[in-house]
Amino acid sequence: MIRTEELLLNVGPQHPSTHGVFRIVVKLDGEVITEATPVMGYLHRGTEKIAENLNFTQIIPYTDRMDYVSAMTNNYVLVHAVETMMGLEIPLRAEFMRLIVMEMQRVASHLVWWGTYLLDIGAMSPFLYAFRDREIIIDLFNELCGARLTYNYMRVGGVKWDAPPGWMDKVRDFIPYMEKKLQEYDKLVSGNEIFLARIKGIGQYDAATAIDYGLSGANLRCTGVDWDLRKAEPYSLYDRFEFDVPLGTRGDCYDRYRIRLEEIKQSLRILKQAVEQFPQGGETMGKVPRAIRPPAGEVYVRIESPRGEIGCHIVSKGKAEPYRLKFRRPSFVNLQLLPKLLVGETMTNLITILGGVDIVVGEVDC
Repeated sequence: MIRTEELLLNVGPQHPSTHGVFRIVVKLDGEVITEATPVMGYLHRGTEKIAENLNFTQIIPYTDRMDYVSAMTNNYVLVHAVETMMGLEIPLRAEFMRLIVMEMQRVASHLVWWGTYLLDIGAMSPFLYAFRDREIIIDLFNELCGARLTYNYMRVGGVKWDAPPGWMDKVRDFIPYMEKKLQEYDKLVSGNEIFLARIKGIGQYDAATAIDYGLSGANLRCTGVDWDLRKAEPYSLYDRFEFDVPLGTRGDCYDRYRIRLEEIKQSLRILKQAVEQFPQGGETMGKVPRAIRPPAGEVYVRIESPRGEIGCHIVSKGKAEPYRLKFRRPSFVNLQLLPKLLVGETMTNLITILGGVDIVVGEVDC
């Protein structure tokens, strides 16, 4: 037996242009991890406390920055919570616009994950392909609301802008294009034996563990648990559309990879139906008071973001500002499993597991 000296190693914090400023301190016995401690807070901005001094429309841009690759979804969870408290009716055209941009955002978010994950484990080309195709969605969002990353698009009662002329036709054209590219992604990567050796059987856990840790999204469904809030507790217009919830069986990095690719396919399936059913006329904003003051009380709503269940809890005293605002952030919750997953693994597998969990640091720190 070879005697080794215990080594304490800092992994990160990286520069924000990589995957965010997240640090994990690991203890090593040779190449094997004996202890792992995530260190959070490098991007903490006090969003929830700041919100107590803002009206509800002013809070929306802050939700963009919580998960900067899934801003549309975060916009929605806030306005949905306020609308639930106020009992507002949302015009059909506005709700269609919301659903379409949320599913486009899911595709864009998973493309960022796919490209950067493969880059982390040694494949350069997929990163370039993913960002090439994501750029089409970003251009469409830019045309819709004038922004490429933080959109500030949704409003209590509807959306800020209607689709410009020809925009919906571009979305319609994008769907078959992306379906074809998704097949190419699969052919390029999914059967590669080097790639499979890196991720199959790595970062494995069972359904009971996933539930105990409160995991959601692909991190939960990879264990075979059939739980997607778009199906289990339908919101917006999701109960109108046919789509499947992809599930895994092994609970490893490979299952999480397959699920996210399949989720892109299912999002495109939803988009295809939504574009065909899109109403030709109608309002994009409902009847909303000039001063948005939800009645005294509290509400919790939750939706399915690309990373899992994101929730919004609002306590109101009947004023224009929330008395208390709390977000249930899926990246923060999913992160809790990391120390358990990493102990006993090698440093090589640390990168594989970190990427497979799909953490957005802005959402962890908030």
